[in-house]
Amino acid sequence: MTKSVHISEHVDRNVAEVYLFMSRLEDPGAWMAYLPAGAEVRFAKPNYSGILDHWYTRGGTTTYVPMRVIEDGQASEIVLTVRGDVDPAVFVSSLATLKQLLEA
Repeated sequence: MTKSVHISEHVDRNVAEVYLFMSRLEDPGAWMAYLPAGAEVRFAKPNYSGILDHWYTRGGTTTYVPMRVIEDGQASEIVLTVRGDVDPAVFVSSLATLKQLLEA
């Protein structure tokens, strides 16, 4: 059985703004500190459900990161799932950076 850790961050922006910002970034490395250098990122197809699942590939290895943006009144909650034996600290840091970018 694979261990999963769910990490979340509250953002004072509505779901549509958060989703558009995250899904249209030309440089996702601006907030994805967990990306290995030189990794390629592919997001889930555009959708109305706040699904921002993504896959990053480097050196022939692909890693899947489930992610959602959930409505919280006029704000949003971003939820990311870390699977396997991975230190979640870098993912926590990434979501904190994302929050700063979105609320600036």
